[in-house]
Amino acid sequence: MRYNRLGNSGLVVSELCLGAMTFGNKPSGFFQHDLDQAGSTALVDQALEAGINFIDTANVYSAGQSEEFLGQALKDLGTPRDKVVIATKGMGPMGEGPNDSGYSRYHLLHQVDASLKRLQLDHVDLYQIHGWDPHTPMEEGLRAMEDIVRSGRARYVGVSNWAAWQIAKALGIQDRHGWDKYASLQAFYAVSGRALERELGPLLESEGLGLMVWSPLAGGLLSGKYARDEEGKVSGEGRRAKIDFPRVDKATSFAAVDAMLPMAEKRGVSVAAIALAWLLHRPVVSSVIVGVKRAEQLSQNLAASEIELTSEELAELEAIGALEPEYPGWAIASQTQRHGFRVSPRRSPK
Repeated sequence: MRYNRLGNSGLVVSELCLGAMTFGNKPSGFFQHDLDQAGSTALVDQALEAGINFIDTANVYSAGQSEEFLGQALKDLGTPRDKVVIATKGMGPMGEGPNDSGYSRYHLLHQVDASLKRLQLDHVDLYQIHGWDPHTPMEEGLRAMEDIVRSGRARYVGVSNWAAWQIAKALGIQDRHGWDKYASLQAFYAVSGRALERELGPLLESEGLGLMVWSPLAGGLLSGKYARDEEGKVSGEGRRAKIDFPRVDKATSFAAVDAMLPMAEKRGVSVAAIALAWLLHRPVVSSVIVGVKRAEQLSQNLAASEIELTSEELAELEAIGALEPEYPGWAIASQTQRHGFRVSPRRSPK
């Protein structure tokens, strides 16, 4: 297992992060899972033994049960607190009341305490706003996050599923007030889902945020276990065949699977491991979140850390998922190329 700094922070995390969204068997939300406490504990143990030191969850996963199962797993395994980096998230709906969602000060300060109680911890290492709240002033949410850090309930703060302009605005507010800045962004990114490269990728590189990738297999579509029917739709058993999420171009995804299959066969690994390895080769990525329900799935994903893709293989996959230029990207590139020759290199002083 290799390790990276989380963006420009001093926090060091494993390049693979165990995602705990599958932990729990309580009906709730968009996805339903059936992983009990014993199964969750076994996966945590397997991940820690493999060198993973980073685990991500959220309050909304199985209506809080994911956090409960994770906290109990760490307790039962006797995991030293300073040997694991725990990340959770708040913002999503945790009830039917008018203040049961969003990043208001009221909601976030209540929810971080509830998360800590479920996790059986006195602090988390990374607390993240789980999405955009159009009804609460951004500054209110950011001040609440600052207070969470200052109170010792979290060591770092991050965000998930925000647009580049929203993150840039938040960083400006944090800088102006001297508050802790976002250390990371949790976002969707995959070999066949590369919209992040338009605006978010350059922002992450410019401002030094770490990227935590969710759904690196595009909801299982890049695992190689799905087939195409005559209309090009997904067929087979599994979540992706039932729930079309996250949104991704199917033709591009199947083309990527076709290209990755011989790469996987040559190495004796799964197609999923190749898809994860491609992400691990991206400089902007700090950690890739892998969410599984079975030990064999985790073993297949762990193999990605040992894979070095060749320059030819990387170029092949790069071409498959390449984005069409959009404005203003194509205008910036055109102007840069057209005017670049007019500026002479700066001469070194004699």
